[in-house]
Amino acid sequence: MEQAYILEFGDLSCRFYRNHGQIVDGEGTVYEISTPYAQSDLFDADGRCLIKTAQSADLLYLCHPSYPPYVLSRSGHTNWTIEKIAFQDGPYLSTNTSDITLSSSAGSIGTGRTLIASASLFAETDVGRLVRKKNGGGWGWGIITEFISATQATWEIKSAIASSPSKEWRLGVWSETTGFPTCVTFFQDRLYFAGARSHPQRLDGSVTGDYTSFSPSKLADATVEDTHAVAFTLNANNVNVIRWMIDDDKGLVLGSVGGEWLVSPSSLGEALTPSNIQARRSTTRGSANLQPVQAADAILFVQRAGRKVRELAYVFEADGFRSPDMTLLAEHISEGGISALSYQQEPDSVVWAVRRDGALLGMTYQREQEVVAWHRHQIGGVSNQEGTLPAKVESIAVIPAPDGSKDEVWAVVQRWINGQLKRSIEYMEASFNASARSPLQSEEGYKAAILQQQREAFFVDSGLTYRGAPASIISGLNHLEGETVQVLADGATHPDLQVTDGKITLMVPAAVVQVGLGYRSVLETARLEAGAADGTAQGKTKRIHRAVIRFHQTLGALFGPDPRNLDRIEFRSSTDLMDTPPPLFDGDKLVDWPGNYETEGRMMVVQDEPLPLTVLAIFPQVHTQDSR
Repeated sequence: MEQAYILEFGDLSCRFYRNHGQIVDGEGTVYEISTPYAQSDLFDADGRCLIKTAQSADLLYLCHPSYPPYVLSRSGHTNWTIEKIAFQDGPYLSTNTSDITLSSSAGSIGTGRTLIASASLFAETDVGRLVRKKNGGGWGWGIITEFISATQATWEIKSAIASSPSKEWRLGVWSETTGFPTCVTFFQDRLYFAGARSHPQRLDGSVTGDYTSFSPSKLADATVEDTHAVAFTLNANNVNVIRWMIDDDKGLVLGSVGGEWLVSPSSLGEALTPSNIQARRSTTRGSANLQPVQAADAILFVQRAGRKVRELAYVFEADGFRSPDMTLLAEHISEGGISALSYQQEPDSVVWAVRRDGALLGMTYQREQEVVAWHRHQIGGVSNQEGTLPAKVESIAVIPAPDGSKDEVWAVVQRWINGQLKRSIEYMEASFNASARSPLQSEEGYKAAILQQQREAFFVDSGLTYRGAPASIISGLNHLEGETVQVLADGATHPDLQVTDGKITLMVPAAVVQVGLGYRSVLETARLEAGAADGTAQGKTKRIHRAVIRFHQTLGALFGPDPRNLDRIEFRSSTDLMDTPPPLFDGDKLVDWPGNYETEGRMMVVQDEPLPLTVLAIFPQVHTQDSR
């Protein structure tokens, strides 16, 4: 992917980001365009984004339950437009079966024609709705442009019709009267929409290769060909509101309130056509109103109640899809419900999630290795005036980095800063990974090389980096005005500072400075099982008196049995040069473990400084009392 953008939707507006910055015009003004979406309509009550999208090159198709579908197009970095999709000849409801007839003041192509119904049919909310009317052996169609009365409307005829009364007519599926589609995707060179309010179980696919045409047949003779639009309704015992759609090699996968479906042709390898389509319910979990993510050969979706993330994948032995629970061993992690999902493939396979309370969650996911590991990420800062609530993540997205070497996680973060509630657009820095020592490299040479890389370690939130001539005053921090920040100066930690007038003053000038909000990273083990003379150590009184902690490229760490009893590990040795930070440490540290006799036997390692920390293993030395 050569170019990737982040889109920021606000109140009736959209702004754009690329290459780690916000796009501005030639005069330096933030570039934005007007959109139809009000801020109050962007999210539902559960914090889930109501806009769903499908992309084709420089075109992004957008769906929202309260707005007609739009298309966002890009012609340049500062040349974006958003327009209502002008659907051509469909999609339509079934042909009328009532006694109501439709006639027109004229049948030729043109505007200002009057459409007349023999009984009440029209509503003010039908403006913009498509109408198809019989024209001899074929059909013609047009668009309602003005409401006159329940029996009359002004319309624009797009294809000639017979003006005389006829019972053979069809109304468009989507309108303010019937609702608009809520989800969209591409499949087999068709653009599919689904989930409208009045027809929640129906999906509509465009004409092959023509994404705005939904013509159900030829106009001239009503012949239906394989390339014509597809319309299909799920048949089930209960209403199955379609929540999402995803293109899969087995077919078109749908997530509905009542279950997950596979829509496909009757035979594998064939194309989906108006006459060759079937739907089979694969699982009955039910889906939340949240776009899932695709990771490798699986689809990861949130179950209807919002707590469970399930893996929807084809199982050859069962010749069907199965959906195991990915939160089975970490049910607590999604408490309150999940409001957003995004997938980062490089450098590590991680499914990112936002919880309704604003917590950022991650799930390290390697399906081929059966790895599913959840983690929760504390964001620096607070989100209320009292300082009792952590900063909140409201939305996330993942795009490739500018150099294509990795994927980047972007987020909207809400914080209370300098007496105001503020939102910022931030991206997550890549994992720190210093170079390994070369066999021919001396220890002094290795330490010098590591120190250069250590200066670039970025472990602060909402932070910025200064690179240049050694400086004491670091400015440009207005977004953190009044906040206490952590500082890494030339690879060494610096006492915390408060931002005043957008600046901080260092004790010693530095050439590479990382400044931002601090946070704590906590590793806590499960209850220790060390065995005992008469069986398990679980539930027995025990004391950890020493431990060996194996580190990789680490500086700064606390250890202990709980947050109230932590000791700091010293990494500086007598051989390290003064006035320079100690180099990153690789190896084992033997520590005397704080704490007393207890039954828990948990171990904790904490990082509270803006430095890298990787724990490879912990080897405790334990004394267990066999008698309880």
